Amino acid sequence: MRARSFRHLLPSAVSAVLFTLILAVAALQAFAADEATPLVTDPQLEERVMDLSHKLRCLVCQNQSIAESNAPLALDLRNQVREQLAAGKSEEAVVDYLVARYGDFVLYLPPFKGTTLLLWLGPALLLVAGAGWLGWRLRRRAEEVRSAPHLTPADRARARALLDGTSPGTPPSSEEPRS
Repeated sequence: MRARSFRHLLPSAVSAVLFTLILAVAALQAFAADEATPLVTDPQLEERVMDLSHKLRCLVCQNQSIAESNAPLALDLRNQVREQLAAGKSEEAVVDYLVARYGDFVLYLPPFKGTTLLLWLGPALLLVAGAGWLGWRLRRRAEEVRSAPHLTPADRARARALLDGTSPGTPPSSEEPRS
């Protein structure tokens, strides 16, 4: 009796599952169809956009260009580059626009000028300063070694005996440093 009561529900449950599967497949096809559509209609323009995007720094990411970054700001910058190149502007004009808006930081290769002088010359200055400090320190160490008191022959014999593990036999010299 009880099995009879569920038999009339079985066709509607199967049809509900089939309907759900059909909707899921249709949604997946629609989603897949969105992925397959090309982002741009002009591949040459997209190549120019990507070339220029590799030269521009993402302002919110570290060490990534706007071509490599998935940040929303990088996406906006790529879209701006794309729009301006599509409008017929030259790459220099697009770069000038972005530099005027965001400063030289947006460029991976900033220009050599007064505000970027430390950026360009800083590593060389640090290298020269480090080499100068190292030379000064080595020279000073050599002077310290030259001016240090030398061991007497008796001290050398005592040190040799200590290193060999034999009894020194001679008393320590009076010039032994006390610490």
